Amino acid sequence: MNLLDFFWMFLKSSLFSTGGMGNLPFLHNDLIGLGLAQESDFVKAIAVGQLSPGPSGLWSISLGYLVYGWVGAVLALAALTLPTLLIVGVQAIYSRIEKHPMTQNFSTGLALSIIGLSFAVTASLVNASIVDIGGVLIAAGAMALGLSKKVPIVVILLLSAAAGVVIYGR
Repeated sequence: MNLLDFFWMFLKSSLFSTGGMGNLPFLHNDLIGLGLAQESDFVKAIAVGQLSPGPSGLWSISLGYLVYGWVGAVLALAALTLPTLLIVGVQAIYSRIEKHPMTQNFSTGLALSIIGLSFAVTASLVNASIVDIGGVLIAAGAMALGLSKKVPIVVILLLSAAAGVVIYGR
């Protein structure tokens, strides 16, 4: 395996996770799938990461070391650091152009497209899951409770589940 592919695996896992152990599934799939790491390597790396001071996501640097030595550790560290640096760079650029009308129009258009996509996904989910009047009643009740902003989401979910058991007997 070449070093660029190794770096890409760690960068991809870092870009698509939220930190901590979030990159574990990506790295596990890639490294085990290619035969570059063993299950024991993951156990050792996680143990070192949990015992070491600092952020819990640093376990993957230990994994890089176990798989590719010092070069692997350096590549894993660079891959973990790069997304944060990219965000800092994007923020620096954005702070310079955020007042420009084209940027504001783009942001508005992006927000509207996200809202449109959310409605399309919601409509698709509604069509797939609400098939009778019982489903309509549960959805309407949950929406009414949610819009009131007085009932916690967990309670709404529990009440909806209870209504489903009462209506459908499951």
